[in-house]
Amino acid sequence: MGFDINNKTVLVTGANRGIGRVIVEEAIERGARKVYAAVRETESAAPLVEQFGDRVVPIRVDLADPESITDAATQANDVDVVVNNAGVLTTCGPTDPQAFDALEFEFGVNVFGMLRVAQAFAPVLQANGGGAFVQLNSVASVRSFADLSTYCASKAASYSLTQSLRQSLADHGTLVVSVHPGPIATDMSHDAGFAEVAESPTLVATAVFDAVAEGRFHAWPDSAAKQVGAAYGSFAENVIESSDHEHTAANNNPRENAHKEVHAV
Repeated sequence: MGFDINNKTVLVTGANRGIGRVIVEEAIERGARKVYAAVRETESAAPLVEQFGDRVVPIRVDLADPESITDAATQANDVDVVVNNAGVLTTCGPTDPQAFDALEFEFGVNVFGMLRVAQAFAPVLQANGGGAFVQLNSVASVRSFADLSTYCASKAASYSLTQSLRQSLADHGTLVVSVHPGPIATDMSHDAGFAEVAESPTLVATAVFDAVAEGRFHAWPDSAAKQVGAAYGSFAENVIESSDHEHTAANNNPRENAHKEVHAV
């Protein structure tokens, strides 16, 4: 089932620029009552406050700072939709001596930070009657690129956790959406060398809230993403999104099976 954000409260991490800023604007356009602009420095959200007045509330969230996330969940206790957009990217190959440092940096934000946001806000969403949790993953979560190997690894881990969250939060009445953009016209994409093929961040914002409204788990916003999504679609539909598969997995007890296998021998 979908979720209508009209007259609801939304929180967006990394809201001060790029995709995050456009997601804030799209939420307001679709009737959100209030949007928490979750940023590392609240002053950076001043242009959004100037644009939308008290419908935008800056709040400090640094995905590398666990305390800032738990504090934000306490302050934003009226939130209905959480969009975890913030992330980091380095250009690093698997044989690069800096690969371990890059992995530590990207996993710290893209994986651990994402999970901290999910754990902090899941009880809030549940207490408010259930809502939506949106994770900005990437086409890089299903297809690796050598020069972005550590980033791809972090997004693959994030995507795996997002699948688990979909199952776990369903019992809370919370919809989970996994968004997989390709190259998007942001500073991050420009620095990674994708400026010439990057598309508008508006595509991502539209895809986010269309998926929330329609109750879809996967969203493939831009043309590059749609190509990947089309090729990946059968697996996604029949394995990841299949309720029968989820039911089987949820009722499968590894310890019980292991016990049966031992006795079978």
